[in-house]
Amino acid sequence: MTDPDLDALNTAPSTAAVAVLAPLFEGAPRFLARLVAERPFETWPALFERARAIAHAMPEVEQVELVDAHPRLGAPPGTVSPMSYVEQGYAAAAAPAAPATPDLDVATELERLNAAYESRFRFRYCVFVAGRSRAALLPEMAAALSADRDAELHRALDAVVDIAIARHAALGGEH
Repeated sequence: MTDPDLDALNTAPSTAAVAVLAPLFEGAPRFLARLVAERPFETWPALFERARAIAHAMPEVEQVELVDAHPRLGAPPGTVSPMSYVEQGYAAAAAPAAPATPDLDVATELERLNAAYESRFRFRYCVFVAGRSRAALLPEMAAALSADRDAELHRALDAVVDIAIARHAALGGEH
């Protein structure tokens, strides 16, 4: 995917605009429909500011859908989007200098934490990885289990938008 032109995005048919934005937001359909309905956007930062406002104002069922559009932290590499594949470090792990298999203890702990988090909050743990290893994320994920549900949903929604901003920048887009 290349950086979409904002003018083209603003004038594209809704279905085409959704298709352009879907990789940034893991394809969450109701959120994307709401965002596309808000066009035109003057700048990419304005689009992301509006995306954050929409995410926080949607009904909870749609907020959870948006968060759950992102894969679990440590999901099998073949089940994640191309952008998540890179963000979760699978591309680096596939490099010749990296170990061929992930650390079993980290994978086991991620599975345990994902299950506990989803059981407690009823949505997936979503975090802006920002180049950190899965092992480095474990303490933060474990600490999140004691957070207030509303605060945690708010944090996860912000993470979704932060991820989209980083994805757009990775594609060569303006910040």
